[in-house]
Amino acid sequence: MGIISPVGSKLEEAWSNVCEGVSGTRLIDEFDTSSYPTRIAGIVKGFDVDAYLSPKDQRKNDPFIHYGIAATVDAIADSGIEITEENGHTIGIAMGAGIGGIKSIADNHSRMLEGGPRKVSPFFIPGSIINMTSGLASIMQHITGPNVSIVTACATSTHCIGIASRMIEHGDAEVMLAGGSEYATTPLAMGGFCSAKAMSTRNDDPAGASRPYDIDRDGFVLSNGAGCVVLEELEHARARGARIYAEVIGFGMSGDAYHITLPPADGEGARKCMTAAIRDAGIDAADIDYLNAHGTSTPAGDIGETHGIKRAFGAAANTLAVSSTKSTTGHLLGAAGAVEAIFCALAIRDQVIPPTINLENQDPACDLDYTPNVARDAKVRTAISNSFGFGGTNGSLILRALD
Repeated sequence: MGIISPVGSKLEEAWSNVCEGVSGTRLIDEFDTSSYPTRIAGIVKGFDVDAYLSPKDQRKNDPFIHYGIAATVDAIADSGIEITEENGHTIGIAMGAGIGGIKSIADNHSRMLEGGPRKVSPFFIPGSIINMTSGLASIMQHITGPNVSIVTACATSTHCIGIASRMIEHGDAEVMLAGGSEYATTPLAMGGFCSAKAMSTRNDDPAGASRPYDIDRDGFVLSNGAGCVVLEELEHARARGARIYAEVIGFGMSGDAYHITLPPADGEGARKCMTAAIRDAGIDAADIDYLNAHGTSTPAGDIGETHGIKRAFGAAANTLAVSSTKSTTGHLLGAAGAVEAIFCALAIRDQVIPPTINLENQDPACDLDYTPNVARDAKVRTAISNSFGFGGTNGSLILRALD
């Protein structure tokens, strides 16, 4: 697994900060935000792009690709797999993004307005399109198996992991790199989300801004980063002595068919998605020990997901441990699902449930056990991770410890 995030760009650092309740939300200092109602975001600090890309490749590609490449390189190293000319055709990649190269789009548009079309970079298009993380990674790593990108807003990397696992089941590959990346804290993207009044305006308290399920939540925190996992056919992994964090045993999808940004109040889309994943896994809802929620800290979203959980789990919802790690990382959009799947795998490894921080006054409409403020030692054999995106697209992954 590989991760680039506001709470750390190495696996153990990020996980430690999440479990300790360290927030990655900061004041934005990359551009002047004085005219923006929201001036905070989940910013990646200390990221050494030189460790992953040459200066020439850095200039050619949008920062979301920088993050995505870094996460894939780190995931490959963590997996210990060797990619060669002989086995490259058995390995594939599915890395997406929710928005993609919006920084490059805005920058090149400004250059054109100032100097005409000749000022537009010849690398503008290939350096900003969403599938270029998969494309560039495949070139760098000599991956010649399936090469795809799925784009489903905030459900992107959950869908990439789920579909990649099914490609392995179907025999299209023995190994798949899967996940997503995002770099959306740009003047244009921030302006769009501010106009939609979707983000928290708690500028005087950045660390307390992302507060899922709290009665005083006022919107999500936009964040940058990437997550990538190496998926492998089980016997193939065992044959090479791979360290296995967890097994993907279930994947579900659904569509709300309701609204472009809001979930239905009863959480029906979320319910269908979780129910589909549970059915795919061949388990009962009561077998799940931990749920990493979409939990974005929006007024409507947290309530809708809560209703969906209660309807999908029935009586088991009363004893289910739930948390939103977005309370620490903020919302990484297209990278969120992969980052949160990584946290589920680490929760299984370490038998600990990460907390929902900033949960000081729980909303009565959100009445589940959200693991408030402090991590909890607990039996975690099976975990489910939810991701829901604009357009009403939903994805749920179920991970389980190997026997």
